[in-house]
Amino acid sequence: MADIFPPLTAAQVDAKIKVDEKVDYSNLPCPVPYEELHREALMSLRSDNFEGLRFDFTRALNQKFSLSHSVMMGPTEIPSQSSETIKIPTAHYEFGANYYDPKLLLIGRVMTDGRLSARVKADLTEKLVVKANAQITNEQHQSQAMFNFDYMGSDYRAQLQLGQSALIGATYIQSVTNHLSLGGEVFWAGVPRKSGIGYAARYETDKMVASAQVASTGAVVMNYVQKISDKVSLATDFMYNYFSRDVTASVGYDYILRQARVRGKIDSNGVASALLEERLSMGLNFLLSAELDHKKKDYKFGFGLTVG
Repeated sequence: MADIFPPLTAAQVDAKIKVDEKVDYSNLPCPVPYEELHREALMSLRSDNFEGLRFDFTRALNQKFSLSHSVMMGPTEIPSQSSETIKIPTAHYEFGANYYDPKLLLIGRVMTDGRLSARVKADLTEKLVVKANAQITNEQHQSQAMFNFDYMGSDYRAQLQLGQSALIGATYIQSVTNHLSLGGEVFWAGVPRKSGIGYAARYETDKMVASAQVASTGAVVMNYVQKISDKVSLATDFMYNYFSRDVTASVGYDYILRQARVRGKIDSNGVASALLEERLSMGLNFLLSAELDHKKKDYKFGFGLTVG
């Protein structure tokens, strides 16, 4: 009988245990925040590419307070009626102050062009978090403010959003099983008198993450991330707008080396981009960015240093 029915291997036994494992609905994990449904895909497909020179310096005054200085020099695109991209040379300096505490986060930024931004995150309790973001500019009707109230339950998350233009929104996401979570959102903008509703789903295991999101505004977003190893992951996404019929798909990668990290992607519009982050020494990082748009004949290259 042993020859006819050979004994199960260790991998087969583990797989059978996982199949037979029942879901304990009273002890489900807490899902990721609704706004972070696609975070793994965004790490590979939405890297912080830039053009020109970038220098960032951060100095810690103590364990909780630090100051930052950033210099950015590079071209800025301006609107044009022609298909060609028009750029003008610009330079900016940004000063920042940061306060980090286990229950309080304060970040402020001011730029030479007059923009002022602030971010606050306060943990009122272990389950209730208040977040605020604000940006003030010299341009009329361009200043923004947003307040978020996040509540984290044992197996769900809920958020209430309040913003300018009488914007009110709410999101909710619930773990259905150990791997699957479902959620939804609603919003109402009083000034343009627009409302919307959306639904989302996320399935996650140790080796892959799949997420999908659809909204009444016509947007459909789907992402898939395959974790090849602890250092390598591949990602793809699909974005479609039902009303405008715009479709975009992209594939990307995220490769973490011992002292470097490489991220890149290519989309259906023919745009290819890559970002290299290499640690030269403790507290010193070198950045190299590239983005090629052959259709528009727009090529962007940038390099930078991060100190601190």
